[in-house]
Amino acid sequence: MNILMILTSHDEMGDTGEKTGLWLEEFAAPYYVFKDAGATITLASPKGGAAPIDPRSETDDAQTEDTKRYYEDDAAKDALSNTVKLSEIQPDEYHAVFLPGGHGPMFDLARDEESKRVIQAFQIGGRPIGAVCHAPAALLQAQDMDGRAMLSGSKVTGFSNAEEEAVGLTDAVPFLLEDALKQVGGTYEKGENFEPYVVTDRMLVTGQNPASSAPTAKALLELMG
Repeated sequence: MNILMILTSHDEMGDTGEKTGLWLEEFAAPYYVFKDAGATITLASPKGGAAPIDPRSETDDAQTEDTKRYYEDDAAKDALSNTVKLSEIQPDEYHAVFLPGGHGPMFDLARDEESKRVIQAFQIGGRPIGAVCHAPAALLQAQDMDGRAMLSGSKVTGFSNAEEEAVGLTDAVPFLLEDALKQVGGTYEKGENFEPYVVTDRMLVTGQNPASSAPTAKALLELMG
């Protein structure tokens, strides 16, 4: 099975001067869920090349068994440093797509036309789509075959307003994800702050936060049969 992972290319947290990017656990945990299931994984991003990692996800207290495995995995590190440009991706070559979060997707994937093209192809083709934490931002602009918001009428989760407030970044993000998911017609659901919470609705799987990364990836595999 071929799985596409779409990663952010954005590394600046608004005008705060702080760095951002993908959250390492949200990449590593799904990556190894897929790898251990025998999947062939392709990493892509809007700009191609190295996908930025949020420095805060590399601090000691943010490490997990999956991130530790990543640091010892030269092939995974090489793949993350050499992502394919999204414009070169042919969606029909993949069985599913997964988007890791981090604050980066709020700034680029939420409005990137190539990301929209690829996600819409999976949605219209009825193939599984997974996104965790802030990555559901990439689904906001996607539309179905009738031109309606892809998330309209769908159950969905993502990083909550309360969690954004807890990490002190409410004023740094371009929008609040929970609010935006509701604004496009999504039925937003959430669990406890920073605890695993996954929502599956037809061929869409979303996870609320970093702790939801592996469970969201496993739910995606279940959709793939």
